[in-house]
Amino acid sequence: MQQGPPGYGPVMVLNQKTQRQTGRQAQLSNIAAARSVADIIRTTLGPRSMLKMLLDPMGGIVITNDGNCILREVDVSHPTAKSMIELSRAQDEEVGDGTTSVIILAGEMMILAEPLIHDQLHPTVIVQGYNMALQEALAICEKLAKKVDVYDNETMKDLVKSCIGTKFSSRWNDKMVEMALQAVLTVARPKANNPSQTSSSNPYNHTMEVDIKRYAKVEKIPGGEIDDSIVLKGVMFNKDTSHSKMRRRIEKP
Repeated sequence: MQQGPPGYGPVMVLNQKTQRQTGRQAQLSNIAAARSVADIIRTTLGPRSMLKMLLDPMGGIVITNDGNCILREVDVSHPTAKSMIELSRAQDEEVGDGTTSVIILAGEMMILAEPLIHDQLHPTVIVQGYNMALQEALAICEKLAKKVDVYDNETMKDLVKSCIGTKFSSRWNDKMVEMALQAVLTVARPKANNPSQTSSSNPYNHTMEVDIKRYAKVEKIPGGEIDDSIVLKGVMFNKDTSHSKMRRRIEKP
């Protein structure tokens, strides 16, 4: 509510049903919202995790343990909860994996900050502490990191299996890992940081540019089994035959 010009009554700026929180109450409310979002997908992480069955607005059923897939079906109104869901979406677009872990870690960070809020610490001081911990964590990751040759199939399969292994049953793990690796290596293009330093003797002087959204597509065809899935190095047109005498296979037309 805002005071109007002289001789006029107050001017309503916000909706009458709008709730406004300030100070400590708003901070604790944000922490509670972040904890609620993290608790939604907490049970989908780990060796004893379970899949969640979701019913979308169109009546379709989705069974998944992917954090981003679950949270994008959740309708929330709290600003902090929306920010957490946006965090999961950004993680999925930038990395492609770890959507559940990033939400749970963010929720735990908020939960650990709650006692500090009660101890009268200012949020900027808490954020400075988290930034110091971030720099230390990055330094440790840099020490533990090791170089990987993207053309070493066994090493790459182990890396991909750690990401895809939680998405499918163990029966299809090897098949899915092999297909994912083939698809990525097919569309991957080396992007040299410094062309003068890139050489065949040192394959680590360049980064790989992988644009799977433009150059890779999953085409679903009813019928068959997962074992029938393959990676096509080319373009596929999903078109039915309109006449019984039409050729089913054309090579080098």
